[in-house]
Amino acid sequence: MDKPYIELNSFLKIKNLATTGGQAKILIRSEKVLVNGIVETRNRRKLVAGDKVTIENKTLVVEEAVVR
Repeated sequence: MDKPYIELNSFLKIKNLATTGGQAKILIRSEKVLVNGIVETRNRRKLVAGDKVTIENKTLVVEEAVVR
């Protein structure tokens, strides 16, 4: 992937939706996280600017400032 990205587990930690990598992994594997409206179970799913992450009816948009 040539575009800058951030992994899903890291995004959840940066946005304080998970305090640890282990907690992020459990949250993702429990099928409670949606990326662009689709359930995502891959911890290291690459997110790019504009992707929408939804968890517990809260949607966050990935901003360019958080991707590397």
